Amino acid sequence: MPSPRIQNPRYESDIRNSFARQSFMQSIGAELTGLAPGSVEIVMPIRDDLLQHHGFLHGGVIAAVVDTACGYSALSLMPPESTVLTVEYKVNFMAPATGSRIIARGKVLRPGRNLTVCFGEALVDADGTEKAVAALTATMARAGSQPLRA
Repeated sequence: MPSPRIQNPRYESDIRNSFARQSFMQSIGAELTGLAPGSVEIVMPIRDDLLQHHGFLHGGVIAAVVDTACGYSALSLMPPESTVLTVEYKVNFMAPATGSRIIARGKVLRPGRNLTVCFGEALVDADGTEKAVAALTATMARAGSQPLRA
């Protein structure tokens, strides 16, 4: 597979700045740990306040982090001044999420001018061993630049 074509030479700083403005990612303790053209990794500690009633990390939190990784993987291949919106995703939960942290990886499967298809996965780090807990496919839509909220 050929290397993805970079359209925005500032993609890395643009994505890092955008991620820093995401208050939800900040509130759950998510951190952008990997960034390359068409690929993003986000790591988040598993905390008690993010668990569901059985003591597992809530599926909504897992989906949000993987969706975010997919969105930024798509944005990394888009032209300058673009933004990205999720237009659909499907998630499969494969195992309960227990461990010390969740690792979300998103990658572009097929970039497009307006729609980009991505694959994402969530893994838990349980004593240094990664275990897959969720898989997500997503379609991301490119939008023009949007004004920032104050």
